[in-house]
Parts: sequence; structure tokens; C-alpha cells
Amino acid sequence: MATPMNMQAAVLKAAGDLRYETVAVPSALGPQDTLVKVMAAGICGSDIGRVMVTGTYRFPTIPGHEFAGVVEAVGSGVGNVKPGDRVAIAPLLPCMKCDACHRGNYSLCDDYSFLGSRTDGGFAQYVKAPARNLVRFPDSIGFEEAATIESAAIILHGIHKINLRAGDSVAVIGIGALGYFAVRLAKLSGARPVIAVDIDESKLAMAREAGADICINASAADLHQQIRAATGGAGADVVLETAGNNAGRETAIHAARKQGTIVIYGSAHQDVVFKPATFERVLRNELHLVGSWNSYSVPFPGKEWFDLIRMIEAGELSARPLISHVRPLSDAPRIFKEIAERSFGGYSKVIFLPHGTPEPVEH
Repeated sequence: MATPMNMQAAVLKAAGDLRYETVAVPSALGPQDTLVKVMAAGICGSDIGRVMVTGTYRFPTIPGHEFAGVVEAVGSGVGNVKPGDRVAIAPLLPCMKCDACHRGNYSLCDDYSFLGSRTDGGFAQYVKAPARNLVRFPDSIGFEEAATIESAAIILHGIHKINLRAGDSVAVIGIGALGYFAVRLAKLSGARPVIAVDIDESKLAMAREAGADICINASAADLHQQIRAATGGAGADVVLETAGNNAGRETAIHAARKQGTIVIYGSAHQDVVFKPATFERVLRNELHLVGSWNSYSVPFPGKEWFDLIRMIEAGELSARPLISHVRPLSDAPRIFKEIAERSFGGYSKVIFLPHGTPEPVEH
């Protein structure tokens, strides 16, 4: 069947103005370009602020950077994929010319672009992407699950930065999508115990499904004491902070043992402020604070991506418990508005299906 000239997409016209409309299918593929038929696209936590508050880098833009699909067409020089291949798409478009890129630190590129914020992304029926950004996966992995690989790769990227050893105690602060994968990947790394901390009991239930040994509600008055008790009084060897707020960062510092390591994934959306006693813990306990950004390494788009596909294929990792809603792409404007207004409750990961209009499915 020939590729259509037009497609449906969720198009951001201005901050807070997302519309479902008809646009042209990307054309004029370069020698190393591909056209992908998008089968599933997820909402990342960063998409909420990007779509509803700050906006993208130009308008109009098609948002969405967590997606998977089928290769529809390829440029004349493409050799790593072919039409019909099932692929996850890495959204970073590094320059491949700067010092960071030459060192293989693609996440730190000086002059990058990005699908879904700087150029059109995956909230559409088709997307154009460089062939090097496509990662093939087998038929045994569903498109909805493949669309979550980018989130999981962010966590694995941070774990690769530290010396996480079998038997280490790990505390995960904040159980959203990143926290869910942090619990599961820490468990797969041999950590014990794996402690999950969140204020929402439904998120803690999700952490248990991911393999958390101990779940602690962050609203507990003795939160820090509970974490230390769970680690024999010492504190966690490794803390994975995915909450992205001051309360989460404060908890992470108090959760770490002396000379422990804290990996910080969560972005700051306000001033980062610590009480003097909390800051003193960083100094006096010689804590290691490790920033982790994105999910890319050698070979591009990263060992993380290829490792995760193997884990999913082997049945060691599943995103199914994380996916709470599967919706047609036409619902995107309404769902983004409701999430921003906090009236879209009980969700963890929302997946859009750009082709067809299925009945709403709850998982």
C-alpha cells in the first residue's frame, strides 16, 4: 500500500494549544533518512510542561519523543534497517562533530536537535528520523512496550555511570515511570534490598510489582529512620533520585550511607534549596552526587538501548504494569489538558495509538 500524502497528528501551535489535525506526511528523505509509521507513542513527564507551559523551540511542532513503529521507507544510503522492520526511535539528534560527540558522550552534545521539541516528533502517524536513531526489536515485543524503552534507557544510563554491585542496598526516591524502571533495573543488577519511596500508595504497589523489597510512604514522620532501619542502620549504598523536587532530593541525601552514591535524574523546576543540616550531610558523610542526563552512549544511540531490548525479549523487564492507559491519538489534546489541570487521575504511563481509534483500554 502506498504511503499517503497526508496524516493525522497532534500539533502544538503555542504553549497550551495542542490540536489534532491533518498535516502532510514528511517527504524528501535524505540518503540516511527513514520514514517510520508510528504505532505507539507515550507521554513523558517532561512532555506535560513542554506542551502546556514552556512550549517547544518553534511553532508549529509535533511533540512526542517516546515512540515505536514500523519502517515505511528508507533513503538511498540506509543499510541498517529496511521497510517492515519494527523499531524504537531514539529522539536525540547529535551533531556528531563536537568534542562530546567525538568522545561518545552524545547526551552532552553542544549542538543537538531533538525529535518532539526542536523538530517534529512521534505524536503523528508518520515521522522522519535518521536511520542511525532506529533500534530494531523482535516481533515478541509489543509496540506499546517498545515505546517505553527511552524512559528505561535513561535509568540504565545512570546505573552504568556508577559501580552498582550485587548485594548493594538501593533506595529509589519517587516512583513514576523512571522510578518504576529504577526499581526493576536495580533488582536485575543484584541490589538487595531495593527500597521504594513515594507518597502515593498506588505507586508503591507498582514498585512492589517491579520487585521492590521494601516500600515506604514518604509522608511518614519517621521516613529517614525507616530507610536507615531497612539498611541495617547505615543507609543505602546507592540512592536513585527520580522525584525531581526538593523533598525528593532532601530524602535522597538522608537516605544515603556514609560515602554513598546518589544518582540525580530528576530535573529542577524551581530553586534547589537544602537545609544547612542536609547540606552538611553531603560534606561530612562524603557523599557522591552523580548527575545523569538522557540515555546515549557508544554505539549510538547507546548500549543502554540494545541491553534493554535483550532484557525485554528475555522476559526480565516488562513495562506492562507501568502502562495505565492506551488511547487513540485524537484524545491527546484533551488528555494533556486534563493532566495539566490534575483532573486526569490514576495514570502512570499513557500511550497513544496514532493509527485507528481503539476503544479505551485500561491496564
